Amino acid sequence: QVQLVESGGGLVQAGGSLRLSCAASGRTFSSYTMGWFRQAPGKEREVVAAISWSGTRTSYADSVKGRFTISRDNSKNTVSLRMNSLKPEDTAVYYCAADAFGGLSRTTSDYEYWGQGTQVTVSS
Repeated sequence: QVQLVESGGGLVQAGGSLRLSCAASGRTFSSYTMGWFRQAPGKEREVVAAISWSGTRTSYADSVKGRFTISRDNSKNTVSLRMNSLKPEDTAVYYCAADAFGGLSRTTSDYEYWGQGTQVTVSS
């Protein structure tokens, strides 16, 4: 069982930066693929980035490549998302998620555990 708690969301102007963090409980955190997803009003939840259990492999949505960076610290049971050059279209609730079976999945249904989400609002 893994419990996830996100933090770091807020209001930022276009072009600004934010860093989201996700704190995980559970002794098996280091064995999980971790992902960041987002959901804007009226839209489906979509993958933003994923990172393998070791941190050596990452995957990004095309819309955030070159602007967002996912990282993890298995010694602290945390995963982070650094977001630069933010755009109004990045506005959404951002969720941290854990996948016990690895594979850097970009599919929402492959992730078994979810945080409660944190709001990111980018003003123009």
